Amino acid sequence: MYVRQFRAFSSQVYGVDLDEEKVAQASQDLPGLLVATAEELPFRSATFDVVLSHEVLEHVRDDRQALAEALRVLVSGGYLVVFVPNRFYPFETHGFYWRGVYHEGNIPLINYLPDRWRQKLAPHVRAYTAADLRHLLDGLPGRIEHHLQIYPGYDKIIARHPRLGRWLRRITYALERTPLRALGLSHFLVIRKLS
Repeated sequence: MYVRQFRAFSSQVYGVDLDEEKVAQASQDLPGLLVATAEELPFRSATFDVVLSHEVLEHVRDDRQALAEALRVLVSGGYLVVFVPNRFYPFETHGFYWRGVYHEGNIPLINYLPDRWRQKLAPHVRAYTAADLRHLLDGLPGRIEHHLQIYPGYDKIIARHPRLGRWLRRITYALERTPLRALGLSHFLVIRKLS
């Protein structure tokens, strides 16, 4: 979806994914898709002006290596745009495991549990604090230029219950301009590659 939309602005847009079948299917009508991991990008160093990592880091084996790779393929002064789940969002949106069974949905308060308990319930996904993200960047050639938390768009709720969805969107988007922004769904970062 992102590659398709960004192609309206440049022909030099590429995307990577682990799922060979999905890449093969999407490649039938969309060039520039490759099978790769975020930790080993198949591009030369200093290739891109911008890299987008939208809800990726929380799923990879080594989030620091994935961040390092994204910075490696950027030109000096290029921008890495990152979205990752916020540990302070009141719901775990990736579901959870209980007694070996996966349960889908938005589960309240899991993100507020101590790390060892959260990891037992949601071992398949990370959620980050602002401090976690700063720590990930330690020693890497990147500087955070912009960092805030954002609330969800409520698109599914709007599709089913338009009034409720629009009301939720209006309220929580207003919260983004207050200290309650810290409870938003995702961190949004713009990181500039240093030379």
